[in-house]
Amino acid sequence: MTIEDFIREFTPADDGSDSSLPSQRRAYEALHARRRVADPAGMQIRDEVMGGVDVRRFRPAGCVEGNVVYLHGGGWSLGSVDSHHGITANLAERLRREVISVDYRLLPEASYAEALADCRAVVETVGPVAVIGDSAGGRLAIDVAHTSEWKGLLGLIYPVVGTPTVETLGEDGPLLSRADILSLWQMAAPDAPDVDAAVPPARIIETLAVERDPLTRPLEQAIESWRRNGASVGYRCAPDMVHAALHGHGDLPEMQTAWQDFCQAVEKRLSADS
Repeated sequence: MTIEDFIREFTPADDGSDSSLPSQRRAYEALHARRRVADPAGMQIRDEVMGGVDVRRFRPAGCVEGNVVYLHGGGWSLGSVDSHHGITANLAERLRREVISVDYRLLPEASYAEALADCRAVVETVGPVAVIGDSAGGRLAIDVAHTSEWKGLLGLIYPVVGTPTVETLGEDGPLLSRADILSLWQMAAPDAPDVDAAVPPARIIETLAVERDPLTRPLEQAIESWRRNGASVGYRCAPDMVHAALHGHGDLPEMQTAWQDFCQAVEKRLSADS
């Protein structure tokens, strides 16, 4: 698959059909259901409730000690453990660790504070060695790290960092514009924790960005600040890739390479600390 094929597949149809949020959610879930590949051999998967929150647990064959919590993307208003099932199953397989995917409450039915509370509840119940999130889930992971007693490795995949503005964001990308980000942030901002974006959310951070994404510029600026303030931060940027390309990690060579490097870096950090 080429990146242009991926963009066409992930671009919502502009055919005058129902554009309501429930319709968007159905289309989002249906798209990822169509693309979902078979689970790795020997992987045990089960749905549970942890800390009062629905989760999905992915336990690979030959699992080693130390759980990882995953927070999915989707602009805080879309996404679920189903939509990100393929990513979390692959992450568990690559890390050889159990990955617990959190089905946090979505906006606007819930507030950002409630979504964050769900994520914190699972993290505080599990005590994971790492918390990893993509996009909106990456911001939730940052805020979990800033507002809880949890200490561990933080993994961020094209996250929302700081306070997005037209000036701080990079150029529009094919699947994500500055206007998209600002509109979604307007929903979350009233309940987002007031933290200094220059303060590292964790001592050890691994990050993954994509080249054609307005969120990459503020992430790179944050990384510079985090490093100056004492954090050890790994960074890689997938060339020519776009926001949401993590869903194509098995089909897009550049994303596959960056994802593999990210997972290997996380696994190496966790192995060194064990």
